[in-house]
Amino acid sequence: MTTMPAPPAGGSLSRLSRLALPWAVARLGFRRQFAYPQAALWGLITNSFFGLLRVAVLLALFGTRPQVAGYTPQDAVTYTGLTQAFIMAFSLFGWFDFMRAVHRGEVTADLLRPASLLGFWAAQDAGRALGQLVLRGLPMLLIFQLIWGLNWPPGPLAWAQVTLSVLLAWACGFLFRFLVNCAAFWSPDAVGFGRFAWAVLGLGCGFLMPLAFFPEWFRALLAWTPFPAMLNTVVELWVGVTTGGAAWAALATQLGWTLALLLACRVTLRAGLRRLEVAGG
Repeated sequence: MTTMPAPPAGGSLSRLSRLALPWAVARLGFRRQFAYPQAALWGLITNSFFGLLRVAVLLALFGTRPQVAGYTPQDAVTYTGLTQAFIMAFSLFGWFDFMRAVHRGEVTADLLRPASLLGFWAAQDAGRALGQLVLRGLPMLLIFQLIWGLNWPPGPLAWAQVTLSVLLAWACGFLFRFLVNCAAFWSPDAVGFGRFAWAVLGLGCGFLMPLAFFPEWFRALLAWTPFPAMLNTVVELWVGVTTGGAAWAALATQLGWTLALLLACRVTLRAGLRRLEVAGG
């Protein structure tokens, strides 16, 4: 009787380890956010304070009008709660982690891992984002709900669209942040470039003000950029400004920008690694 040769165990284990590594990195990134609960608490208090100021400004803008650019005053409150909740999860104020890893030479250790460099950092940031959403995002929504009350997606389909939009907004935002951080391969002072990019992001994604409140020509200009896909789409789907076929079109736009930024990151990272030098190597 003949027996079939067993498959090489090493190859199977290697494939399993490559699949398990991103999950392990994401879990570590999630758990790391709970290392300093007091910092998270004070961050939540700070965000709540500025959220109160932003609500006051927006409600003053409405005055006695029942609606502005498709937003009701309650929509404006919900917009503020959402944007405050996603500040840290989406790293809207900046992210320099990969830039520092390149400047310090730590990226060489990342290159030795049995995973793609971009995938490793994406998994790490996914865990970080989820941890920040749990620590600061959900409590922020609860605070806004208790003080003012929020508008919530009306049904299962709306919730599914919002959930998908949040995932795509994170992915699109991470790839943009990673692309900006790749400037470290060409400049030892790329932080300044990053700060300019975060300022543009804050304006273009709809964090400073709902994009519907801006002039038509400015919104048409932003439509040619990925920034609305990083936050504004989530808000408009949540409050019901974008519904029906327009909602699916908005999700398709988010997906398109995510794929385009993924390609840009891969091309830029490949070019950056070719010119990488660590300790004169």
